[in-house]
Amino acid sequence: MRHLMRVMLVLRASAAQVGVTLALVTLASSCTRTDKPDAFGNLEATEVVVGAQAGGQLLWFTPAEGTSLASGAVVALVDTSQLALQRAQVNAQRASTTSRGNEVSQQIAVLEVQREIARRAYERTQRLYEQQAATAQQLDQTERDYRVLVEQIQAGRAQRQTVGQDVSSASARVAQIDDQIRKSFVRNPVAGTVLATYAKAGETVQPGQPLYKIANLDTMELRAYVTEAQLTHIRLGQSAQVSVDIGANQRRALPGTVSWVASQAEFTPTPIQTRDERANLVYAIKVRVPNAGRTLKIGMPADVRFTTVTASR
Repeated sequence: MRHLMRVMLVLRASAAQVGVTLALVTLASSCTRTDKPDAFGNLEATEVVVGAQAGGQLLWFTPAEGTSLASGAVVALVDTSQLALQRAQVNAQRASTTSRGNEVSQQIAVLEVQREIARRAYERTQRLYEQQAATAQQLDQTERDYRVLVEQIQAGRAQRQTVGQDVSSASARVAQIDDQIRKSFVRNPVAGTVLATYAKAGETVQPGQPLYKIANLDTMELRAYVTEAQLTHIRLGQSAQVSVDIGANQRRALPGTVSWVASQAEFTPTPIQTRDERANLVYAIKVRVPNAGRTLKIGMPADVRFTTVTASR
């Protein structure tokens, strides 16, 4: 009997110790849960979709998913054979028109010499007519010769102006073709990593057709949402700490900077499913985070803690 009582006392003591232990664990857990991040969100990058500016067959196409491209690098070429032929044709037409313009200028120069001679003959005949040494018919003839040459010179100058306009039009057409040829060379607009490709060498593309998507992954942005109460403590350029999962029960903290704060409120984003939460209005923010080790990926969930901002007096 005494032995049974001792066993019961031991069991009661053990149960008490277990209860105390559970209470401590619960208290510790509650303390841990109160240390929540200020906001949650997903990482994103500025993605650029590069499209074709000219239509035709892709002679070569170098972008591949996961590769890095430098800004301004030529990464693809659309066939320019027809454009080169058109340019050669227009250049030939421009050369022919320029030659015709030179001929007109030479004709005008000859007519101007003849006009000067006719003017002197007309003025001399006028003096002789006044002295009654020339007839009216002779005066009319010299005047007619002079007036005809004047009209021919004016017509020649108008023709030369038209030829000059044709040459300018041909030059503009050549410049347009040259621009189309330049646009046939696809140049990468920003330095970054190719995220996806939508074309292959040998395919026929149209102007505006997407070819590949690229983003600079050296710097990522965490898009998160904060309440109106939190917004009063957030400023552009404010330091923050962004945390992401890097393994089982392990997280990595990275420094960040608040780069954008929305000027208008919006409803809580759809991933929050409770009716009460959806009724609340929040403000979107972006935190820029360096990604030197390329550990951060687009769409990766992360949380953020903001540094305390001291109000200015």
